[in-house]
This record gives sequence, structure tokens and C-alpha cells, in this order.
Amino acid sequence: MDIRKLLSYARQAADDYNLIEENDKIAVGISGGKDSVTLLYALKKLQRFYPRHFELTAITIHPGFEEFDLKPLEVFCEELDVPYEIVPTQIAEIVFQEKKSKSPCSLCAKLRKGAFGEAAKKHGCNKIAYAHHRDDLIETMLLSLFYEGQFHSFSPKTKLERTGMTLIRPLIYVPEAEVIGFQRRYQIPSVTNPCPADGHTKRQYIKELLKKLNQDNPGIKNRMFAAIHSASFEDWPQINV
Repeated sequence: MDIRKLLSYARQAADDYNLIEENDKIAVGISGGKDSVTLLYALKKLQRFYPRHFELTAITIHPGFEEFDLKPLEVFCEELDVPYEIVPTQIAEIVFQEKKSKSPCSLCAKLRKGAFGEAAKKHGCNKIAYAHHRDDLIETMLLSLFYEGQFHSFSPKTKLERTGMTLIRPLIYVPEAEVIGFQRRYQIPSVTNPCPADGHTKRQYIKELLKKLNQDNPGIKNRMFAAIHSASFEDWPQINV
């Protein structure tokens, strides 16, 4: 995938769901993985020609792992000329030592979201952007179907009542394989996730299952995405036509 195709995906999502409005200040959550760094890059490039003016700031919630080296992200944000803040936390200690949670991912996500929301609000942001892509959308639907008995997935745009901000997902149309190809082609930096629970979750199981399903049934991910996209979920905004 080249930069033009990435921007086409991002702009289509922004236009379809009115993700970006005039004078938005958007906080982009940077975890260090390929998806979030690609999102920041896409929004920065989109900023140059999008018909609505918006500002960006990048935020990383540091969970407290000593081996979490964020220097590549600092350099990347400096090159993009995007303000960047690293928010130190004790999330790793809370999750793995104090609570010793049986569901570390759920607790960690809750704590990180809270810290990110506070940091975004401090920067005067009215929107926060997550880097969930098309495969994440499908995986979440399967998780909901398998473990909750519901056909549902997250929305491209969600009003967060507690903070008053709006959550947007501009990469919702981008297949993960194309994110991987983009990162390699443009040498987009990423940092290794030091979390000991990484790769040992229900989501990882679903990710591997989906990969196998798509190998055995070519195009099944496209059909699943089409089913989600055409469903009338109550919490999804109406698509612009």
C-alpha cells in the first residue's frame, strides 16, 4: 500500500462518518505498534489537504515497563512536527503485582484509557483517535459473537459521555495486511510491546482463527466486513451519502 491509498482509506472513513470537523484538536494514542504510528502518519499527511482544519497531538501512556524504549517514537513525532507527550504510569505494577488480575488485558485497557483521556483533556483536545483497522473490527465482532452471543462491533465514532470528548477510528477501512505492507515500504518505526500477556489472549486466538478461515475460504474477511458495515447497529452513526 502506498501513501495515496492509505490517505484514500482514511479520508473515506472521515467523510463517511464525519470523523473530522472544523477546528478539531485530535489526540492520537500511540502505543508504539505499527497501527498507531501509521494512524499518526496518515492524519499528519491528511492535514495538508483536508478541507477542514484540525490539529494533532500524540500521546503515549507508558505502563511502567523498564524495557519500553520510546526513543524511536520521539524522533518520529519530531520529524512529523507533531507535539508528543509520554505519560508515565504504574499500570504494570498495578496489574501484575498489586491486583494480579486474571484478566490483565481488561484492567490494563481500562487504566490506559483513563490516563489517555485525562492527558488528552489536559491538551485541550475534543477528540481522541484510536488506530483500530478493518481486521480489528472483524475480530471484535467474532469476540462478541463467540463470547457474548451478540453480532456487534465497535463504532467508527463514539461520544464519550464521561469526558465529553469523541472517539474516532480513521483506519476502520484499512486491512491489517496493508498496514504491514505500508510500514515496511515507508520504514515507519515501531517499538516492541513488553507486556508478558501479549500474544496470549482471546483476541490473539480469534486473530489466528480468522487467518485460518480466510486461508480456507478466500474472501471471507471481505464478506464479514461487508456484513458489519451494512448492519444497522444502534450506536453507529449514519453513513453520509
